[in-house]
Amino acid sequence: MLENAFILDPLGDPVRHGGDTKSTDWDEIQAFCRDVYMPYDVRPMERQAKPDATMISAKAGGVTMTRFAYGTGIYLNNFDPAAGNILVLNTVRGALNHAADGGSVATGAGESFVVDCSRAEYWLEGDPDHMQLNLTIPHDLIEQIAERWFGFVPGDALWTSRVKIGGVQTAWGSLLDYSVRALTRSGVVAEDAAIARHLEEILCVELLRQWAGAAGVKLEGGARAAAPRYVRQAEAIMEAEARQAPTIGEIAKRVGVSARTLSGGFQQFRGLSPRDFLVARRLEGFRADLEKAEADKTVTDIATRWGYSNFGALAGRYRQRYGELPSRTRARAMGGH
Repeated sequence: MLENAFILDPLGDPVRHGGDTKSTDWDEIQAFCRDVYMPYDVRPMERQAKPDATMISAKAGGVTMTRFAYGTGIYLNNFDPAAGNILVLNTVRGALNHAADGGSVATGAGESFVVDCSRAEYWLEGDPDHMQLNLTIPHDLIEQIAERWFGFVPGDALWTSRVKIGGVQTAWGSLLDYSVRALTRSGVVAEDAAIARHLEEILCVELLRQWAGAAGVKLEGGARAAAPRYVRQAEAIMEAEARQAPTIGEIAKRVGVSARTLSGGFQQFRGLSPRDFLVARRLEGFRADLEKAEADKTVTDIATRWGYSNFGALAGRYRQRYGELPSRTRARAMGGH
């Protein structure tokens, strides 16, 4: 399916796109790349080479998926770290050579490579036949998902690792195939909010697993178990009492340390502040109530139960984390009514 990703739908019908999907103009191609990836430098491997680019993009929540090729051999470098993006380069055909830990590594059809361009320097060479199905993921997004699923934010041991992942007949390849199929139907690429959010979550979680495995970083139980007892005790308090929103000073006193020590422990072992941890737990609890509270309860009723008074600020934080407004979550839970 990836050979025809975003070209044919699952029934084999051509996919219609709203704009141009081909270009032979270097400036036009670079504008597309700045938009879907980040600013970087490109040089053709042969002087005066003319591109014949394929340029298709689709969104899965905060993840941008692109079917892309320059149509000629290229060398890329100077990826802008300020863009804050992670690249996952999935080779459909041809080959790429990537700057990697310990030198360089090649990827061929069915293989993938991940690099956090906000944390590591990177270059790549692509042969004239390369065709890619790439992902662009904001670093901040994958940090949020790591904290939500694994209980902590990994450090630079993961983010600076430039590694090959996936391969033919792997879970990662199958997930990419599923994601393309889920986004492509009836001859168009369409973003349904629920499907997009679902794909964003599973793509990021599986990427974290694949990346950590290749980098030798332990996610499951690793940093949570290694944290001092007072950090784990504070987490338990915040998880159990999120609705009451105890202050960080109160929590520190209950676990027998100063607020400064508690904050330092969270930063060292969780990569975030105690307050950020509590805010996340409260949003999760609020979301759970939106999905299961009695039918006669409004969003305002549920927010008030959680002690929220600034509903505009709450809606903004909620949308940033979950990609939709609380009212949309509530309406979906009520069957759209």
